Amino acid sequence: MKEESADRTGNHLDIRALVKEHEGRNHELHAEHVNPANVRTLKTIGFDRCYVRAEGPYLWDTEGTKYLDMLSGYGVFGLGRNHPEVRAVLADFLDLNYPSLVKMEAPLLSGLLAGELKKRMPNQLDMVFFTNSGAECVETAIKYSRCATGKPVIIHCKKAFHGLTYGSLSLNGDESFREGFAPFLTDCRMVLFNDLEALEIELRKGDVAAFVVEPVQGKGVNIPTPGYLLEAARLCRKHGALFVADEIQSGMGRTGRFLAVEHDGDVDPDIVLLAKTLSGGFVPVGAVLCKKWIHEKVFSSMQRSVVHSSTFSQGSFAMAAGLAALDVLDRHKLVARAGQLGDMIGEGLKAMIPRFEFMKEIRWRGLMIGIEFGPPRSLGLKTAWALMHKLDKSLFPQAAIIPLMDKHHIITQVAGHNVDVVKLLPALVMSDDDVRWFLSAFEDVMVQMHKFPGPAWDVIADIGRMILTKRAR
Repeated sequence: MKEESADRTGNHLDIRALVKEHEGRNHELHAEHVNPANVRTLKTIGFDRCYVRAEGPYLWDTEGTKYLDMLSGYGVFGLGRNHPEVRAVLADFLDLNYPSLVKMEAPLLSGLLAGELKKRMPNQLDMVFFTNSGAECVETAIKYSRCATGKPVIIHCKKAFHGLTYGSLSLNGDESFREGFAPFLTDCRMVLFNDLEALEIELRKGDVAAFVVEPVQGKGVNIPTPGYLLEAARLCRKHGALFVADEIQSGMGRTGRFLAVEHDGDVDPDIVLLAKTLSGGFVPVGAVLCKKWIHEKVFSSMQRSVVHSSTFSQGSFAMAAGLAALDVLDRHKLVARAGQLGDMIGEGLKAMIPRFEFMKEIRWRGLMIGIEFGPPRSLGLKTAWALMHKLDKSLFPQAAIIPLMDKHHIITQVAGHNVDVVKLLPALVMSDDDVRWFLSAFEDVMVQMHKFPGPAWDVIADIGRMILTKRAR
């Protein structure tokens, strides 16, 4: 009764008032309490906006400006932000006062969500472990692989990204994330992505527990050649290693199939990792699906029934969000829609290549899209290219993402360090008009970038000089 009375009288935190009182102080508060280096970065590239509303693929800032978000929170908001149907499910669930995290129980909703996920797998995966993040999924896969095979080595790919916790960082193929954090987990070896010969050389050593691979590499949006994943899985099986498909970014329909490995035929992964869109962006959650024999090696007895666990694993609110997200994906046919939208954007960008010297290649699989730049032919543009790369190897793509944000209010990102690639991970709910908005904006940016000297280059040159000045200090 006291709780009901408190609700009626408003005797609780007024979150609306708190947000309104501090609206626009985001960067001030982060500079003081959270991450001042990131605040400086955002201000340098003109991304220091304060967003106050979100719906679908759109954001609005304190000035009322509408933005098209072509990153969707690194893929978390595959259903768009604040999807009304997922929200409605979660509101109904909160009204139930349903128990969660009792621990000495077998939660109903995690069992239901596990069953729904298994239905969507391209092969037979029998057991599901729920995590709080994609990185936790990778940590789980490392433990499972070593326990199930009795072998120590985990193979990963160059340019791979599997997370930033210590185990997942040990499988990270980008040195810029690893610098300063050594030593890493032992017995982790790296091979080139798309190189079956290199993979088999490592597998033949007989000490490999697993090959962990992204079916589409997030950093750079690198797409495997046809048959690579299928043959990699076969080689793993031949040499007694597990094939682990890291579908944390590429899964949940983003590539036009529920899993990206499905594009390569009848790939038979031993372990599949999911996260990002799994809760519709409302709750941190991930899932590790594996074959029964692997699970039985890990949880081999009653004494080992909780040998791998996590405090917030199987939280009822997260499980309800996962069930709602899958329902939305199915009823609105968003997996097929992702494939259609990806082709619209990819083909639209590809058609621009003959017109713009800087555009080298467009890579896409559904709504994972990479726009790669390359050296131009004409003398003036060659000068611009050389100047930018001399200042900083990651600087050139900023000439595209800064005006896309500043002039056209579209959020994109550079696809990694020391790459000339702009990356797109838009929501699966974007409209045809949104596609036209982006293509028109990108065309305009390309026109301006091909005018050298010009305003687009002045901004980038200023940023380059700032970088050099800071390095010299």
